[in-house]
Amino acid sequence: MRDTNLVKNNIHVRGMTCAACVRRVENVLRKIPGVDDATVILSLGRAVVSHHGHNLDLSAVESSIADAGYEFLGLIEDDREDPIESARRKELSGLKVKVTAGIILSILTFMGSMQHWFPIFSNIPRQSMLFILLVLSTPAVFWVGSRFFTGAIKAALQKTSDMNTLVAIGSLSAYLYSALATLRPDFFAETGVMPHVYFDGAAMIVALVLLGRLLEVTARGKTSQAIKKLIRLKPKTAHIIKNDVEKDVPIADIIQGDILRVRPGENIPTDGIVIKGSSTVDESMLTGESIPIEKEKDSAVFAGTINQGGSFVFRATNTGSKTVLSQIIRLVEEAQGSKAPIQRFADKVASVFVPIVITIAVMTFCIWLFLVPDPLFSRALLNFVSVLIIACPCAMGLATPTAVMVGTGLGAENGILIRGGETLEKAHKLDTIVFDKTGTLTEGRPVVTDIIPLSDYTQDQLLEAAVSIEAVSEHPLAEAVMKRGREEGLTPQDIKDFEALSGMGAAGTMAGMQILIGNSNMMKRNSVSLTSAESHAEQLVSAGKTIIYCAIDGELAGIIACADTPKPSAYQVISRLKRRHIEVIMITGDNPKAADAIAGEIGIDRIMAEILPQDNAAEIHRLRNENRIVAMVGDGINDAPALAAADIGISLGTGTDIAVETSDITLMHDDLNLVASAIELSSLTVRVIKQNLFWAFFYNSLGIPVAAGLLYPFFGILLNPMFAAAAMAMSSVSVVGNSLRLKRLWNNQRDF
Repeated sequence: MRDTNLVKNNIHVRGMTCAACVRRVENVLRKIPGVDDATVILSLGRAVVSHHGHNLDLSAVESSIADAGYEFLGLIEDDREDPIESARRKELSGLKVKVTAGIILSILTFMGSMQHWFPIFSNIPRQSMLFILLVLSTPAVFWVGSRFFTGAIKAALQKTSDMNTLVAIGSLSAYLYSALATLRPDFFAETGVMPHVYFDGAAMIVALVLLGRLLEVTARGKTSQAIKKLIRLKPKTAHIIKNDVEKDVPIADIIQGDILRVRPGENIPTDGIVIKGSSTVDESMLTGESIPIEKEKDSAVFAGTINQGGSFVFRATNTGSKTVLSQIIRLVEEAQGSKAPIQRFADKVASVFVPIVITIAVMTFCIWLFLVPDPLFSRALLNFVSVLIIACPCAMGLATPTAVMVGTGLGAENGILIRGGETLEKAHKLDTIVFDKTGTLTEGRPVVTDIIPLSDYTQDQLLEAAVSIEAVSEHPLAEAVMKRGREEGLTPQDIKDFEALSGMGAAGTMAGMQILIGNSNMMKRNSVSLTSAESHAEQLVSAGKTIIYCAIDGELAGIIACADTPKPSAYQVISRLKRRHIEVIMITGDNPKAADAIAGEIGIDRIMAEILPQDNAAEIHRLRNENRIVAMVGDGINDAPALAAADIGISLGTGTDIAVETSDITLMHDDLNLVASAIELSSLTVRVIKQNLFWAFFYNSLGIPVAAGLLYPFFGILLNPMFAAAAMAMSSVSVVGNSLRLKRLWNNQRDF
């Protein structure tokens, strides 16, 4: 039975770039004595180590990580600062320099290799040009491509292979063979084959694949930025009251039990309980609910939320890392750790293809050195290297990036921003999609849904009185009432003796009549009987609607109900997803009755109601533990942990920056149909990637038997340099052409 009394430490690890790195680091950490488990958060460059006892053996951690080929940067303190950010910026800057240099060197090397195509180089002697190409390709392969050789060594230490291995072997083989052909052309003279150079192929492979790595590193940095924005929601200072004296103190100095004041428009500094005053507080960043919450004595308030109208005094209950906002920050980090990066399809192909090619190359060398008549070392070496070169075409570097570039480009054109190839490779596998309710499935802002006049008043009289008061009010629902009034063609009347009562409503005189508008507390305070509205109010509240009471001259004139309504595209996207056999779930903090009302209207069969913001991610984890591939669709800060925890996080571009930066896909238009369109685009893109990889290896795989010398006993044919060049060119053309075909497939199959 697993020990539940474990200590967790967060450590920084530098040098991790992919899913293979995650597995290697986790494996070596788990082998350390006393360590129970280890989880790597690739996007943050850190690992969470669970161990027995209070002290983690940092020297063992450092040596284990170093042996795996990575760098240990120490423990992460609880100050929430990210010391690895400077390392990430440095890595990103270095990658940009290397990618730029690699592309420039590749272009120059290609032009020099095909000098007969470019008149500017036509007068340079061929042998001189070969030396120039050697000089140009050396930094292109060994400096620009250094990370591939490092990655290949790391993979070899773990007795595996990946794309790093394939890139390293292909580029190194092409470079060394070309260098030997340039420096010692006589070495191959006895074989009867004219030496040919592949400097351009070696440089291009490195530059193209490195470009893809640059895009991945750029995307990974977004999560840490999202966490930093969450941290910045807390004010730096707070107004503390001690001995009836108010002064500003740093937020870090606040302790449980301190008395604090919050003024209108300020962010609440920490969690607490109101002890004096009243106001309305915008808690949408935590709850996602668009309607501000009324706060009065004994009401709970939360760090980072925004005080609106009034001023109040509260007692701090939770401070520092114990606040709800800090818990959300921690949940986002932990969710990132639980969402291990997928192993790219190209890595899977390489893990099988590389050992096969190396085996064939070694067998070719041995056969030509030991088993054929008149063996020549130079011929055996030529055939050995030829197999490695022909197996690693330039198209390999184009196969995934070209499809991803076309796919993401098509998405962007249609308002779907997709972060990286990993998202494209996984989105089509989704079988469960969880939608946040407020602001995602619904409009996110209240509208008037019901106007119920009572006594002898008409609907127009009731609405006119409400519109007139709300025209000068700052009540949270004022805009909804005003909008309905404009739709009905009503003009606000002059209001005298206007009075706003924070947390309750407003009052004033219209045409000599005393008008009261607000909540039930407002009516009770002014001795207005609510008996005639009880049945109506109960029915509306059970449907999740907010009630506004209106009284004229002390008599209840009627009630106005406001609610958040579904978006027009909500029903459409639910229907489309169901046709794809994807289960759709709605998650909300509302009560089950209110949630059922919205779910029934748009066709969702399963709801998760009364889920607190900090529990959203746990619900996503529970679904994933059922072996589901889960997407989360949301728009608020409260959705950020769930977006990070899901296999695919989908945010609305109209939502908060935190949600956008934590997600994998951003929908730039307020059209939920784009969720289904993103899945279709993913399916088409993955199909094209697989086709590209097939064509990338197909032509060159045909050349492997020729490179190995299979035809030599029968026809005296060894690898013809022109054949190798043609195979590389054909595979590259096939890959690019097939990727461009994606646009036509998308236009034919999408079903808006």
